[in-house]
Amino acid sequence: RQHVDAIAGASPNPKGCAVLDTRKTIPGLRQAQKYAVLVGGGKNQRLALWHGILIKENHIAAAGSIPAVLAEANKIASEQGNNLSIQIEVENLTELESALNAGAKLILLDNFDKILLKEAVILNSNRAILEASGGINLSNVREIALTGVDRISIGSLTKNIQAIDLSMRFSNI
Repeated sequence: RQHVDAIAGASPNPKGCAVLDTRKTIPGLRQAQKYAVLVGGGKNQRLALWHGILIKENHIAAAGSIPAVLAEANKIASEQGNNLSIQIEVENLTELESALNAGAKLILLDNFDKILLKEAVILNSNRAILEASGGINLSNVREIALTGVDRISIGSLTKNIQAIDLSMRFSNI
């Protein structure tokens, strides 16, 4: 909830900006952690690998190019006959432009600084949903929202949990 509150009213994006978890969760607690994110006002990313396609740099390299890998992902999604989301991770503005020109609709901006995020939003011109990810925490999430991205994914929401002491030890008074 703290992350959602931190970005409230910050986004210049008319659609606003959403805080998302990632698929990185503590073993055995995935559903509980994702529920906690929803209760806190955030949104959930894929529950598991099969709930969407995430194209990363190794997939791009294997396919030979961003257009080729997006074409293959669209073919797979089409064959499955459902609305499988396809997200592509880009690491710079050149890759972003290539993904946009190839028709990407959901783009993960990996470890972009604030200046690059602003440039990405301008380059995008509302053609795709832009998601910022990498190194984002409570201290910088508002600044990221101010860039105009649509979504911010934060792994620490579910993978950096600190345990609380629930012992039943009482001190003698």
